Amino acid sequence: MQYNFQVYSTIVLLFSIQCNAADDNNIINRVTDAGILEDATLDTFSLIRKYGYPCEIHRVYTEDKYILEMHRVPNGRDNVTHGPRPVVFLQHGLLSSSAEWVLMLPGKGFAYILAEAGYDVWMGNARGNTYSRHHVSLKPTSKSFWQFSWHEIGYYDLPAMIDYIIKETGVPKIHYIGFSQGTTAFWVMTSMRPEYNDKILAMQALAPVAYVGNVRSPLIKAMAPFINSLERLLKIFGTNEFLPNGKVNELAGQTYCVEEAITQVICTNLLFLLCGFNTEQLNSTMLPVVLGHTPAGASTRQIIHFGQMYNSKKFVQFDHGWFRNKRIYGTHKPPAYNLSAITTPIFLHYADNDWLSTPSDVDQLLNKINTIVGKYRVQLSKFNHLDFVFAIDAKELIYNRLLNIMAQFNYN
Repeated sequence: MQYNFQVYSTIVLLFSIQCNAADDNNIINRVTDAGILEDATLDTFSLIRKYGYPCEIHRVYTEDKYILEMHRVPNGRDNVTHGPRPVVFLQHGLLSSSAEWVLMLPGKGFAYILAEAGYDVWMGNARGNTYSRHHVSLKPTSKSFWQFSWHEIGYYDLPAMIDYIIKETGVPKIHYIGFSQGTTAFWVMTSMRPEYNDKILAMQALAPVAYVGNVRSPLIKAMAPFINSLERLLKIFGTNEFLPNGKVNELAGQTYCVEEAITQVICTNLLFLLCGFNTEQLNSTMLPVVLGHTPAGASTRQIIHFGQMYNSKKFVQFDHGWFRNKRIYGTHKPPAYNLSAITTPIFLHYADNDWLSTPSDVDQLLNKINTIVGKYRVQLSKFNHLDFVFAIDAKELIYNRLLNIMAQFNYN
């Protein structure tokens, strides 16, 4: 009951803040740097270019006709050597976008670090997020556009983006780095389309997510028992998209989550209730930027699919219901993903204080995939889920290790 009260009270407070964000601009005396507030409004391409890095926009068509946008940083700002570079593909987490790899500015954002280390950096965007809201014939206003979970992201989106990158760059294999749902989609791709194992040099899994039965977030635990009711309710109201990016959260971030606002604690506590508490590694100055880009939207089915896995304690395909499962899968229950089909060299990176990718769930994944080369714990007891992309000391705590591992797989 104590957890539920804390969760519900936080949600109510945040909702109240967001509802008033557009009207109340005088609650604080702004002193936050204007550059920070500008970063909250820029798209990924403009943000990268602002800091002096080259950036390209590429659009990819999936087999089922979604149009995805990728962002490429072909070289560094300081390391501008041209010629063949090892290629790395970054795939974001749930409710996020390519922006999560560059929000923390040069020297901190992982995409910038990789570019300066000599990599040709490509960042994907899953269907339905801010940058991938197009389809050959369907519009985001239609229900049909949103009939996907992260299963389709793994089965269609990742292969389309990887094939495009390999064709553009001419390399036979690429590095893959996934965060959270970016790892979930990878397990789908390499288990169901095993030919893609041969296109990956090595996979770095940041906060890997497959089994989620031991999630510690009180917010998730409070919602999980109602996941079936939530699905029915969302269908009744025709709600197919979950938390799209918009002006409301941008205004809330710039008004109520800036460093000088007394209400900033609500913003940080909501993040911590989801992911684990770690005030030392949260750069609160950057909260307006994070909220300007996140959430970036997802389908409600993605959320429901994760909820189904939490309740079932299994890593299985989407549960459409007894009769529909029989028609789609040939069985009344959704089939499990065959993780033994994965042959890519994989490195798992986890943290003790990650409430969404818990050590016990990571261990369960470790026992299912035969080609996991290493499992690495972040050497900071309070390191949480979002710290993998936003921590102040992420470079020292984890990115340097990734660079060392990746160097062992680069072509000479």
